[in-house]
Amino acid sequence: MSNIAIEKQVFDKNTYNKIIDTSFNQLNEKKEDVTPFTLSDFFSLYEQLFYQIPKEGDINSHRFILQKEADYLGVIINESDIQALLSEITLLRQQALDFQQIIKDLSTTNK
Repeated sequence: MSNIAIEKQVFDKNTYNKIIDTSFNQLNEKKEDVTPFTLSDFFSLYEQLFYQIPKEGDINSHRFILQKEADYLGVIINESDIQALLSEITLLRQQALDFQQIIKDLSTTNK
């Protein structure tokens, strides 16, 4: 079995108070010394972290933020409605492309 040397440093009453801070100054720091985190700081940080935030997830995700905002605003997020609107947008874009092609074909034919 090996021996471990333990050293004990002892101070007398007068020396102890000169060396050891017993005033608890760290617990009495004023909060004004801390710079407050502003709304502008939040959005700046949000922009920096935007692409690091996962799209899906129960917490710490864009889906979580979206649901929290929807709850706050009183908005109901209905996935089937969103999908129907996205499908309609896709259809309208395709129709716009088709009409552009028809216009191009008509203008080429009339020349």
